[in-house]
Amino acid sequence: MQLDLRRRELITLLGGAAVAWPLAARAQQPMPVIGFLGASSAQATVKNLEAFRKGLSETGYVEGRNVAIEFRWTEGREDRMPELAADLVRRQVAVIAAPASTAGALAAKAATSSIPIVFGTGADPVAQGLVASLNRPGGNATGVKSLNVELTAKLLGLLRELAPQANRFVALVSRNAAMTDAIVQEVHASVPTLGGPVTGDPFFFTRRALIVTLAARHALPTIYFRREFAEIGGLVSYGTSVDNMHELIGIYTGRILKGEKPSDLPVVQPTKFDMVINLSTAKALAIDVPPTLLALADEVIE
Repeated sequence: MQLDLRRRELITLLGGAAVAWPLAARAQQPMPVIGFLGASSAQATVKNLEAFRKGLSETGYVEGRNVAIEFRWTEGREDRMPELAADLVRRQVAVIAAPASTAGALAAKAATSSIPIVFGTGADPVAQGLVASLNRPGGNATGVKSLNVELTAKLLGLLRELAPQANRFVALVSRNAAMTDAIVQEVHASVPTLGGPVTGDPFFFTRRALIVTLAARHALPTIYFRREFAEIGGLVSYGTSVDNMHELIGIYTGRILKGEKPSDLPVVQPTKFDMVINLSTAKALAIDVPPTLLALADEVIE
């Protein structure tokens, strides 16, 4: 009887160990690491990062629980993108996310042909050599294409509604922006005289306080491509929802971590757009905002 009890105890112990061993092995496996290439700073993109993490969570990944994120920020210096991308490649991250910079996407693409890349860009990703086609990227990169260039005529139309007496417009464009030529062409196609919005370039975003201040000092009605400009005193902003872009990039990043290949994930476009009107600035500029525009705005800042 005592022998049978000991046998049963031994079998129970062995069975328990067989279950515990694979559980322990799984627990010891390191978390995948996402490399995040940011064009500005963590402080300037708090809501964008929340949206990115939300997209990750939709695929089952939560930072600190089953995935880690290595952040690299340029603080507005896009010339640092290549060194930061190379650093993430040396770190052997599982995937690189470059959510808001064509320069970051290009730097990551130049740094690795094997690590998956999820980008966000306003430029044509095919023309930039990031993907073979929008539907079948074909390489190690895919992502989200915003509609900055395509919205140029819309931006001009909104500015015309706010300042109907104006007969001359000025466009701020960056010499280094991958989409500058396309925006200039859209500007000339939209109006017979030179005109246009501030273009969607991180160079301008990181200097938004200076731009908004100068526009106010010279009493210039100005339209911007991101809501953050209107939130700090810009007259009006209209453009692709950057939060929505980050969320979509988070979703794609999670799907790749689960085993999908970027070559099979088509480049997508955001489905949400933001219009923000700053009424305080409008009053300072003696502009009566048409009720139709106020009704269309996603947010009106009093």
